[in-house]
Amino acid sequence: MSKVKARILIVDDDDDVLLAAKMFLRQKFQIVHTERNPETIPDLLKSESYDVILLDMNFSRDATSGTEGFRWLNKILEIDPAAIVIFITGYGDVELAVQGIKEGASHFILKPWDNQKLLATIESSLKIRASKVELENLRSANKILSADRDQVFSHIIGNSMAMKKVLKTVEKVAKTDANVLILGENGTGKEVIARAIHRASHRSGNMFISVDLGAITETLFESELFGYKKGAFTDAREDRSGRFEAASGGTLFLDEIGNLLPTLQSKLLRVLQSRKIVRLGSNKEIPVDVRLICATNMPLYEMVKENIFRQDLLYRINTVEITIPPLRERAEDIEPLVNHYLEVYCKKYKMPQKRINVGTLKRLQMHNWPGNIRELQHAVERAVIMSEGNMLEPDDFFMTETREDQEDFFPVNTNLEDTEKLLIRKVVDKHGGNISRAAKELGLTRASLYRRIEKYGL
Repeated sequence: MSKVKARILIVDDDDDVLLAAKMFLRQKFQIVHTERNPETIPDLLKSESYDVILLDMNFSRDATSGTEGFRWLNKILEIDPAAIVIFITGYGDVELAVQGIKEGASHFILKPWDNQKLLATIESSLKIRASKVELENLRSANKILSADRDQVFSHIIGNSMAMKKVLKTVEKVAKTDANVLILGENGTGKEVIARAIHRASHRSGNMFISVDLGAITETLFESELFGYKKGAFTDAREDRSGRFEAASGGTLFLDEIGNLLPTLQSKLLRVLQSRKIVRLGSNKEIPVDVRLICATNMPLYEMVKENIFRQDLLYRINTVEITIPPLRERAEDIEPLVNHYLEVYCKKYKMPQKRINVGTLKRLQMHNWPGNIRELQHAVERAVIMSEGNMLEPDDFFMTETREDQEDFFPVNTNLEDTEKLLIRKVVDKHGGNISRAAKELGLTRASLYRRIEKYGL
């Protein structure tokens, strides 16, 4: 039988206890260290990382009060906050051991112990240790991501007046816990702005959890967002927390909220109102503390009028509203964006640094960019790969049309129906197939636009 990969430290001034524990535990675990003198604990912990520490409550110089045990418990947790400490104690010190758990110990075992109970206690403690280490790693990673929160906008490229206005709003709202609704076309960087809000907030040391509601099916909605209990459904083999619990203390970003079905909107609204979730298969309410940021490219206000989106949910999620301008409305940001992606992809593909000439830049600035920054990013990546020289030319970029081309797209000597058909197709394409926005620009109702689309076979 293979040994469990774990490092165990036993600290006790009784040689018989150390010998008995070591002989039994080294049959089960890879590394078992013993130590008589607690004064060596700081040095041991600086040179080694132990998964479980078995610590005597009373050493020879203080045989009854447990003061020594508490002192070393505190010292261990100061050095390693994720340490798992199990007190070793006699029958007469059970009350002290219980107090030790309140102070931060994980368990206690009584002398003389039953080997199987000792083993079960250590195995249980190893699971706690794994959870603590995972949590600490997540927190550390999040701190690294938030290390430059005093320069939270350093990764956002944009000097246009439109983007400066957005960033000014972000700076103001980040200091609060207000719910934020971010509106904008696909590819404008809604999640980037959401993360900037989180990084600049007092929650930046905690989790930022992103959920794509457009990718979650109706049947998985509750289990993904609220979690579930073991046995709640066929594949629920263990308890699992949902995204709300995972984000508690931090920020929950619900992307594509406009795609949420009305039946699910009511469930989300109930949680936002109560700030409590109930896992599937349970009746227990669990409080959650999240800062909510939502995003969509859908016309929520029109959807409210058409009873597609709940008005009370819209009011709940948009305490502050931020609209990110499309790239075609911030052409002055295209040059710094292109230069940024040129540097990224030349480095990625190990190519000499490439540049862009004035003519090519002008061509890019005149392009409509229906896919916004995401489309520009892919265009630059492709140009870096396919171009033969170090100076990028217009032909290195694959672009179908520019705004100049769009201004003169009507054919000559055509009839009214052909012109209407062409106009509808152009406007629908412009809005990426979003019928609500296309209808608004054309001055039509959604129903009228649908009828024309059907009429012309578009």
